[in-house]
Amino acid sequence: MKAEAVEAEALLPAPNAGSGRANSSRIVGTSVHASVANEIGQRIVRGDYPPGAILPNEAKWAETFEVSRSAVREAIKMLMAKSLLSSRPKVGSWVEPRERWNLLDRDVLTWYATSPNRETFLKSVQEFRHIIEPEATALAALRRTDEQMAEISAACREMGAATSLPQRTQADTRFHLAILRASGNELLVPLGTLIESALAHLFVFVTREADDLRHAQGLHEAIEKAIRLHRPEAARNAVRKLLANTDEVIARV
Repeated sequence: MKAEAVEAEALLPAPNAGSGRANSSRIVGTSVHASVANEIGQRIVRGDYPPGAILPNEAKWAETFEVSRSAVREAIKMLMAKSLLSSRPKVGSWVEPRERWNLLDRDVLTWYATSPNRETFLKSVQEFRHIIEPEATALAALRRTDEQMAEISAACREMGAATSLPQRTQADTRFHLAILRASGNELLVPLGTLIESALAHLFVFVTREADDLRHAQGLHEAIEKAIRLHRPEAARNAVRKLLANTDEVIARV
């Protein structure tokens, strides 16, 4: 199966050096401030406004997006809560250093995954997986319940039966998150939920670029089998083989 990619498109065009209504981009919708935060956040993460940069003031953003200043103010508060921005009266809002950004925030992960710096993002996600998944999967082989096993097996089957890229990547994400839950470690469950967006973006990329999805499916089925048969060492090794295959796809592209 070679599915076509469905690329995420930015809601609005990149910042324009000019000014005035001719260059404005109107935002509409029920959650205007969230849409404004989304657009500004994308621009920050993709590097339009680097760390330390002072952002346009509320009036300028309001003119650019054709929204109220109160909507802009709420959007800035949202971005401050994600640690992308700081703000001070008479100074304005500025971009925080990248190391302070909350990269486990779903929105920030999504912006990061679709930024020009996507290669770094993919490698970061893979490093995280190498650290977490082999041991989490071994624990799942020891601790999983019948109900959890059914969830893992169902996701694996759905991957093999998928006829489109979204279907396969959604099942792939469910498969790995189900394994984290089956590990029985309470700290891994919320962590897995937080990185769900990161995994989904990674799997879209890998699935699109993979030459042999049947081989990849076989690697997932080996993981499922080891967990089902309560074989922790086999599960650990099966995950490492899958991760190595993903590493090869990323390196090749």
